[in-house]
Amino acid sequence: MAANILIVEDESSILELIALNLHQAGFNPIRAISAEYADNIVKETIPDLIVLDWMLPGMNGIEFAKRLRANSATKLIPIIMLTAKSDEDNKIEGLNEGADDYLTKPFSPRELVARIKALIRRRSPELVNDPIIVEGLVLDPSSHRVQVNNKSINIGPTEFKLLHFFMKNNNRVYSRNQILDKIWGDKSVIDDRTVDVHIKRLRESLKQSGYDKLIQTVRGAGYRFSNE
Repeated sequence: MAANILIVEDESSILELIALNLHQAGFNPIRAISAEYADNIVKETIPDLIVLDWMLPGMNGIEFAKRLRANSATKLIPIIMLTAKSDEDNKIEGLNEGADDYLTKPFSPRELVARIKALIRRRSPELVNDPIIVEGLVLDPSSHRVQVNNKSINIGPTEFKLLHFFMKNNNRVYSRNQILDKIWGDKSVIDDRTVDVHIKRLRESLKQSGYDKLIQTVRGAGYRFSNE
């Protein structure tokens, strides 16, 4: 479940450099050469994060950030502003107008990827593709593998998403509706009892290794993944 990162940058060389590094880091880069083009993309698909250049032709990055923050559907999207402006006043302006982080050109692609991961980890931890290890159970989002003692466990795609979500949110309780929103999306028309079916399948996949016991039913509340 790779995070969708919208890159709004009019310089093609920088745009492709960012896209390449995001792809290598396990993200899904979406390219836009102007704020107007990005605005049309956002109307169709809400990205998980936006990398936004300040100096754009037509509508600049600050104006676009203001528009995003004024819209209830897009106001919570994390924004990293890219700019050649290095003055403190410019940084403060960018942050005050809606940017969550600020990076001055020229920048290190590795640093940009690290900042993207940090922001997404805070907002949507299940979207960061770093391997997760809990009590010897290893889930690697990049290779889509679950292993115990270097032996792979066969697991379905939906059960993989469930396990990824649970392991990223260890010891937290989630209701069926919350799990539906996180795994199937908030526009899903799937019945919440579908969650029970996939929880059962996930437990069956983990039963031989003994890790099924980490997926706990909390009566009247929902489910949690816990090694405590």
